[in-house]
Amino acid sequence: MSGKECRERRQAERRNALKRYEKHRRRNLFAKPGVHGFVIVLDHLKAGFNVAKIFRSAEAFGAREVHLVGIGPFDPAPAKGAFKNVPARFYEDFGSCYRSLLEQGYTLFALEPECQHSLGTAILPEKSAFIFGHEEMGVSFNREEFDAVRCLAIKQFGQVQSLNVSVAASIVMYEYVRQYV
Repeated sequence: MSGKECRERRQAERRNALKRYEKHRRRNLFAKPGVHGFVIVLDHLKAGFNVAKIFRSAEAFGAREVHLVGIGPFDPAPAKGAFKNVPARFYEDFGSCYRSLLEQGYTLFALEPECQHSLGTAILPEKSAFIFGHEEMGVSFNREEFDAVRCLAIKQFGQVQSLNVSVAASIVMYEYVRQYV
């Protein structure tokens, strides 16, 4: 396959992914909240990497909603239909999401590897919102400006500094559900 054919094929794949996204986003308008009270907040994640996978886990664990901050179109195919089933809320900036969740009575937790508070020992409020930042740069906001955001870490024992964000999100959702089921 020539270079030109490869580029054309990638462009066609991107167009098809965008069509799937638009179709599923329209269907998302009819999605019903999950059975649990927790919300997942995805703060400026790379659209093409983990977003769809997190929607899949959010559906599996009964998340109420997924809030997307500064995230553009993504291919919903890895979500295996979950994007059309889990309500999505879209925000341009974290401040808007933050205010909305506080007004609804949520306790906000940012997942950060260097945090001293362990997920394993935390007692999670029923209305918990878990914030996951960009895969490389973390959360987009200055924590001092958003003082209601608490931090949690997933205790790790190996050499690595952090987990893949979709894996971390699944662990957090599991722990929340474990405490409430």
